[in-house]
Amino acid sequence: MEDVLPPGLLEICLLVGVPRERVRALLQGTQRKPKNLPPLDPEVLSVFVPPFISRDDFQVTNTSGNHLNKSKRRSFRKKKERPKIENLKSLNGEQKAPDTEDITVPKDIDLIGLPQLCFPGGLYVTSESKEDHIHFLVFTDVCGNRTYGVVAQYYQPMQDGYISLNGQAHWESAQTGKVPVCFVPFAICVISRYPYFNALKDCLSCLLVQLRPFKDLDVEEHIKEFAAKLFLIPSPPPGPLHLVFNMKPLQIIIPSREDPDSPVIDLDLHLPLLCFKPEQVLQIMTCILTERRIVFFSSDWALLTLIAECFMLYLHPLQWQHTFVPILSRQMLDFVMAPTSFLMGCHTDHFEVVSTETEDLVLINIDNGDITHSKMVEEEPEIPDVPAQAAETFIKRVESLQLHYDLELCHLRASADLAELQMRRRAWQQKLNTEVQQTALQLIVNIFREVKDHLNYEHRVFNSEEFLKTRAIGDQPFYRKVLETYMFHSFLKARLNRKMDAFARLELSTQSEEDRFNLMFHTPRRMTMEKMASKLFNSQYKISRRMVISMPNLQDIELPEGPTRNSSLRRIETGVAVKTPSKSVSTFKIPEIHFPLMFQCVHSYYTDFFNHLSKAINTSPPDNSALLART
Repeated sequence: MEDVLPPGLLEICLLVGVPRERVRALLQGTQRKPKNLPPLDPEVLSVFVPPFISRDDFQVTNTSGNHLNKSKRRSFRKKKERPKIENLKSLNGEQKAPDTEDITVPKDIDLIGLPQLCFPGGLYVTSESKEDHIHFLVFTDVCGNRTYGVVAQYYQPMQDGYISLNGQAHWESAQTGKVPVCFVPFAICVISRYPYFNALKDCLSCLLVQLRPFKDLDVEEHIKEFAAKLFLIPSPPPGPLHLVFNMKPLQIIIPSREDPDSPVIDLDLHLPLLCFKPEQVLQIMTCILTERRIVFFSSDWALLTLIAECFMLYLHPLQWQHTFVPILSRQMLDFVMAPTSFLMGCHTDHFEVVSTETEDLVLINIDNGDITHSKMVEEEPEIPDVPAQAAETFIKRVESLQLHYDLELCHLRASADLAELQMRRRAWQQKLNTEVQQTALQLIVNIFREVKDHLNYEHRVFNSEEFLKTRAIGDQPFYRKVLETYMFHSFLKARLNRKMDAFARLELSTQSEEDRFNLMFHTPRRMTMEKMASKLFNSQYKISRRMVISMPNLQDIELPEGPTRNSSLRRIETGVAVKTPSKSVSTFKIPEIHFPLMFQCVHSYYTDFFNHLSKAINTSPPDNSALLART
């Protein structure tokens, strides 16, 4: 059974926190209140990894009915004498803990650094319970492969030695020697190969509701069942088929990617547009395109990863190829001293430290929308402007978007059905995500459309000097910086390979008849200098006299003064959206997964899955080949 289980959403699940015995010892030994305790070092308390059952479990359950809830554990759980943290980490994938079964942990998961990221602001024992909090993590290995984490923090009370007066916790005096009531934070971290931020957030939200009535041991057993369920949920194949399963009280939707080359989008793409003005969004995209050293700041840990991920998706199919650490804990602040390009994120409490001790950083405050530079720079480096006409088109399209859910649906009746409310919001978000994604993709196409005119497919080279000569003077600083980046070189490689990605599809659908005719030839004909000059001096590219910039001429043909419209935008009218046909999406509801977790239950689940899938295939219309291929 272990050898045939398909890969699921879950890579590994962890319970992180501080052993209660340590908290109790600190309070008893110092007779201090929780608010006076220093931050504690979090530890990995339990690890839950697949597979959670084996054929041995099936044999055990046949021997006696009393063994139903005693199947072999596939997790490490802390004992009374906790082993050193070094025993938890294993680069080779094997770990051991006293009196437990050996487990396998993915080799790129660092169990030593992970607890800090689960509590990036530090772990504090409190005298009052706090609201549950969820944030997101991204891990990148040396090969650039990313793994994604969602962390849910929650608080559990320590009930030992406190008096309750009228339902309120009351502190004992220090002379009594009793331990006061306190609340100890814990974190559940789910790590997946797929960036299902919203889906995993919803799953953890359901789990937190279910954990409230349980004690310590029951909590770990419940987390184990939760992790096993996520492991049994497969990732949907690329195409128009989303998966749905019940986590109680929510229906969880796992969205599929549009095609194998498209990214998974399971977050709200309009978040940066709520935090920044369109002009600022363009500035940030320019910083990423020119591969600057960028640090995001926010008082909300969740926003750091979500905003950074949104900007990564805005640039698709271009890809950031440098260090990407959207959350830095307070112990990791020295990472911003790295000399290479990076994109990182910090809490706003560390803004002054980062800005004064490190130079040549672009500092982006998500909370107030400010974009500044580190103070050690004598003269702030200028962020070049996005080509004028591309920027104008982008700004007009963003301003036409309806970014507020309440305004969009204020005319609809109120609904008392949670499932209906959830589906209504999800449909609105999916539609908006498509519009934002298309707006960002059109910007990328508008900026780099004419790159293909300067490619030599036979010799696989790009004539950058010739390309720069055809750019408007005001746009040249932007292109000079972008053309030097690794990101652009990868983009060029894809163009030379004639890759049919999102950029190529949109560029092809909006190009002129002449360009389409040139595609009939194996090697497109290169433009002559006369043709380039005729483009440059066309009446629609005349320069506005409002801005005058003097720069040396770059070719024999004298360029006019000042910025002009990028000639690559001639085929897209300003402010007119490129309409894409709406794609219908189908859903497949995954059958219920029954517990206790045994071989029989898992076998029953896969049998139900097969039957449901067969029924869906038989009832699908035969003309919908794409859907049939996915099911």
